[in-house]
Amino acid sequence: MRYLLNLVPALVLAAAALSATGAHAAPVPPQPAPALAGIDRWLNSPPLSIAQLRGKVVLVDFWTYTCIHCIRTLPHVQAWHARYRDQGLVVVGVHTPEYPVERSTANVQAAITRFGITYPVAQDNGYQTWQAYNNRYWPAVYLVNKRGQIVYQHFGEGAYAETEKTIRALLAEPG
Repeated sequence: MRYLLNLVPALVLAAAALSATGAHAAPVPPQPAPALAGIDRWLNSPPLSIAQLRGKVVLVDFWTYTCIHCIRTLPHVQAWHARYRDQGLVVVGVHTPEYPVERSTANVQAAITRFGITYPVAQDNGYQTWQAYNNRYWPAVYLVNKRGQIVYQHFGEGAYAETEKTIRALLAEPG
């Protein structure tokens, strides 16, 4: 609990910085994608790992079900899953709670149903995957290429066309 209380001021400052500068989307120098670590429960899927997904393009989406900005991105993420899953895209939603009530698996499952999410969701109540990705924002998208490297990130809402263009380009790369 002390960890979360210490984390809140940093998150508030990070959110303020993000909203002051606008959303951030950019290709990044390729770096190994961290493991999906410390996942409490997998919803819509058996457990997945970055290593097991090598050869696929992976979209890692950090979200939480009470965040309005996350809620606004979910239709886009779901559409990418539906449009590109047969071409090799794997979407992994990483639900990392902002508030204690969001730790409830029943609440996360109800949100998944309410929002029509059909892709795998990893419940990251201990922030282990969040920390492994050095993430600071809800929502945040990381694209991992077929070689298991993060090559693109986007924080906040927007940049949907740019993100989708990057997904298509990564899917077109040789395995």
